[in-house]
Amino acid sequence: MPLPDAAIAELRDVASRLRRDPLPLLLLSPAHFAMPACAAVMATAARVLRDGVGLVVIDRLPVDAWSPDECRSLYWLLGSMLGRPVAQKWDGTMLYDVRDTGQSLEYGVRRSVTNLELLFHTDAPWLDQPPELVGLLCLQAAQAGGVSRFLSLATVHDRLRRRHPELLARLARPFPWDRQAEHAPGDETVAWQPVFQESPRGLIGRCNEALVQTGAELAGAALDPEATQALAVMRAILDDPELWVELTIERGQIQYLNNRHFAHSRTAFRDAEEPSRKRHLLRLWNRDEGRPTFHG
Repeated sequence: MPLPDAAIAELRDVASRLRRDPLPLLLLSPAHFAMPACAAVMATAARVLRDGVGLVVIDRLPVDAWSPDECRSLYWLLGSMLGRPVAQKWDGTMLYDVRDTGQSLEYGVRRSVTNLELLFHTDAPWLDQPPELVGLLCLQAAQAGGVSRFLSLATVHDRLRRRHPELLARLARPFPWDRQAEHAPGDETVAWQPVFQESPRGLIGRCNEALVQTGAELAGAALDPEATQALAVMRAILDDPELWVELTIERGQIQYLNNRHFAHSRTAFRDAEEPSRKRHLLRLWNRDEGRPTFHG
């Protein structure tokens, strides 16, 4: 979806106003500004995400025109037009930086802060109410790699229904999910959720086999044979490249997906040497149900 000149002009006006009259990001609301062209773009994006294909790339913000903090504020305003932003970590982080921090992969460290490959997953599958929409603004692309892949969980569900209905029934029952240390001290480290769940708003899909495997280890309970078989069959469907959509997010683009209908992955990437040119994305979550806290 192209971002028209009128929308970019509105964003320039907002940035100018915020330079004269600053306000903390979390207090910013689209209602504070006249942004009809931006609102029209995001209303169309919302329809595509909720009632259409479920995947949108908005092309693009002129990020060179603004400081990083201004980009964060403008992205927050655009994302807020899609629904209520919610916390992405237990500590209340609302705007999440996706970049290689150099941390070693260990318990409680998300792969999103490394340059490693991300296998197909949905964000926060262990939550009762996982985020509905997930957005990424690219402030800086990788020097090489970092290709995004998307796969419709409705397609996976349909193939399982036609070919393996008995396994689909098992996927509708609870699995143990590693909560990735995103909880209060002393809380359970595992949450029990189904892979596929019917809700008043339609099908909710959850995906991250690695978190199920570590969840079973944390729970001290091996997966039953039917669960193991169901995950293996689902993995074979996820591994079918004919079902993938692939793209490399470019600087200034905003990528949004329906997190309950799409699984997504990312290939490993290589960064530039200069810190200012290292891959850097900003992530937003939207969910209108429950509370704005991480667990809803």
